[in-house]
Amino acid sequence: MTRDEAQAALVRMLIEKVREDKYPSFTQMELIEESITPELIEDYFEVLAEKVMGDEYPSIQLMRRMQRVAHSLPSQAQ
Repeated sequence: MTRDEAQAALVRMLIEKVREDKYPSFTQMELIEESITPELIEDYFEVLAEKVMGDEYPSIQLMRRMQRVAHSLPSQAQ
C-alpha cells in the first residue's frame, strides 16, 4: 500500500463515519478536508448535502463547510 492509497482509505472511512453520524465530528471533517483527493470531493460534498437536507434546522457551520467544499469542485467547462 502506498501513502496515497492509505490517505484515500482514511478519507473514505471518515466520509462513511460522517455519513453515519447524526451529528458528525467537526474534527473528523477537518481531517477529511486536509487529506481529501480530487476523486473523493464530490462524494464528500454529497454526504454534507445529505446532512443539510436531512435536518430541519441545519447548522450554519455545516452549510458554510458545504459552501467551502463546493468551491473546490471543478467548474463547468464553457
